[in-house]
Amino acid sequence: MAFHISDTHFNHENIIKYCNRPFKSVEEMNEYIIEQWNRVVGVNDVVYHHGDFALGISTHDCIDILKRLNGQKVLICGNLDVRSDTWYKNCGFNRVVRKQETIKDKYLLTHVPRDIEDIPRGIINIHGHVQDRSVDKFNKPDYYVNVTCDVLDYTPIWVE
Repeated sequence: MAFHISDTHFNHENIIKYCNRPFKSVEEMNEYIIEQWNRVVGVNDVVYHHGDFALGISTHDCIDILKRLNGQKVLICGNLDVRSDTWYKNCGFNRVVRKQETIKDKYLLTHVPRDIEDIPRGIINIHGHVQDRSVDKFNKPDYYVNVTCDVLDYTPIWVE
């Protein structure tokens, strides 16, 4: 099974305020996301993280969080994922993708959604970055699946 999620922003205290997340602290947010992740993801599943994994996180904390998250983890880098591929792999990601990836000739995996005219016909863009539920531009299920954790109750979703 392949799961997808993005914009977890582990250790990013200000994201609670910016996105009106329902947490009293970054520790509470981190724990809730870890619980939600492990509730649906098994140890042998693959999780595509569509970017903005964490902000202001130490190597030690990143390693600790990734060890606690089930599954094989692939990072599709977002605008906040600025460290080296080696750093992310040493922390526990199995693979790091810098721009985009196409899987099964059916899905385009990105952090920022592509403009609709840049998505090949028959391909669905699975993306993150759009934390506001009211952005209608990307509310087209034949073209987009938004996997930003803010719109998914912080739970990875399975996509065929």
